[in-house]
Amino acid sequence: MSKEKNLKRLRRIEGQVRGIHRMIEEDRYCAEVLVQIASVQQALRGLSKQVMQGHLEHCVAAAFASRDPAKSAAMQKELLELMYKYSL
Repeated sequence: MSKEKNLKRLRRIEGQVRGIHRMIEEDRYCAEVLVQIASVQQALRGLSKQVMQGHLEHCVAAAFASRDPAKSAAMQKELLELMYKYSL
């Protein structure tokens, strides 16, 4: 379910990016282009949050449920890197 939801969001974002491309080709007013760019950035942030939620609910939960200290430590390291890198 979430995979299809994420793919649907991506298709919408792709459409928005194509729209920005057309706007630039048509020499549309810069402020209008900037508004659309901000919209795409917000949509990508939303997608990022959804992917992170899925990661936490499935991959992270499985790593910690395994009770394998090496898997847990690796997942903890990965989460910290993701938080620092992407400021989610």
